[in-house]
Amino acid sequence: MAAPVDDMFSFCVDPGKVSSCVEVRFIDNVKGKGLFAKRSIKKGETIFIERPLVSAQFLWNTLYKYKACEYCLRALETAEGNARRLSGIPGLSLPHPELCRVRPEQHQACPQCQVMYCSSECRQAAADQYHQALCLGPSEEDPDHPINKLKDAWRSMHYPPETSSIMLMAKMVAMVKQAKDKAHLQKLFTHFCSRTANEEEEIAHKLLGEQFRGQLALLHSLFTEALYDDRLGRWFVPEGFRSLFALVGTNGQGIGTSSLSQWVHACDALELPAQQREHLDSFIDQLYKDIEKETGDFLNCEGSGLFLLQSSCNHSCIPNAEVSFPDNNFLLHLSALCDINQGEEICISYLDCCQRDRSRHSRHKILRENYLFVCSCPKCVSQMDELDVTSEEEEEEEGVAEGETEGDEMEDEMTDV
Repeated sequence: MAAPVDDMFSFCVDPGKVSSCVEVRFIDNVKGKGLFAKRSIKKGETIFIERPLVSAQFLWNTLYKYKACEYCLRALETAEGNARRLSGIPGLSLPHPELCRVRPEQHQACPQCQVMYCSSECRQAAADQYHQALCLGPSEEDPDHPINKLKDAWRSMHYPPETSSIMLMAKMVAMVKQAKDKAHLQKLFTHFCSRTANEEEEIAHKLLGEQFRGQLALLHSLFTEALYDDRLGRWFVPEGFRSLFALVGTNGQGIGTSSLSQWVHACDALELPAQQREHLDSFIDQLYKDIEKETGDFLNCEGSGLFLLQSSCNHSCIPNAEVSFPDNNFLLHLSALCDINQGEEICISYLDCCQRDRSRHSRHKILRENYLFVCSCPKCVSQMDELDVTSEEEEEEEGVAEGETEGDEMEDEMTDV
């Protein structure tokens, strides 16, 4: 039984206003639910702001010292500190430091395990919702603690770029353990898109990767050892664990936060004389070049979360809305990319800009491999009757990528030998 529709708005900022703007409708047995406009929405308008039911920072991201609030994923480094670490320039000074919104004096640690939070409010919220069940106390750095063994096993199977975290599932268990109304919380989780047994198996293997597809049983064993609770027995049998795994893999929304990015956006909004604007823009351009040289593409504190209302948004290769995290925390903003008419479905894209520009064949290949569905958006339908073959350039790129992958695997095997 799915959670009541009213629950869908319960994690939104101003749920009453949001429920007058959009509604969730059942479409069909293939697409399931969808999000629709109840009134006209203008381009650039924020459709809703929503906090996640549960979220977690990626484990490799944490290990590599991307410091984020354990609860809301707000970046804890100042913009200048973040820029220094990412660029490898320890003496770097940012102009307009007053535009950095990070407040280190407000940061607080858990008294028992020293996990960091951006504020006393976040520390208390985590304690109230799940942290009492997950706090390791003095065992935070103990590699033999069951939760740390679970984290290490996940990291050994799920290398960057990361797409999910076993700790998202651990927090789900901990939340139910601590919840006063356990039945209601479990019903909220039933809202998220479910899959058939075969699809669940595919998603689990996709998250782990081909070389670790046989390791789901090990994760299940470690997960059970670390978190087992009689009241949640269905999540700890092999089939239930696989379903939980698939739920996170299917519905998890990536979250990225950055104090530096927030500082850059604040700089963009400054009204400056032309010469000062040119100088500031040049400084920022050079900073990003230095960061790219030193760090590559890994700029943000990264994690994922489960968002009740946003999870109703279906994919389109020509989306009319997009997700962003402009507040440097886990608050998701859904904004209109164009005017949206009353009654029109609100869609986001699971593909990035470059992927959306590829042929229908290539787009469908990506969506099938990563999300297990075939797109039927207007763009794909309009191209169905056209000669739809992958361009020679795309085929060459795909062939080269596959060749590189095979070469890497061969090199790994030689290294292992």
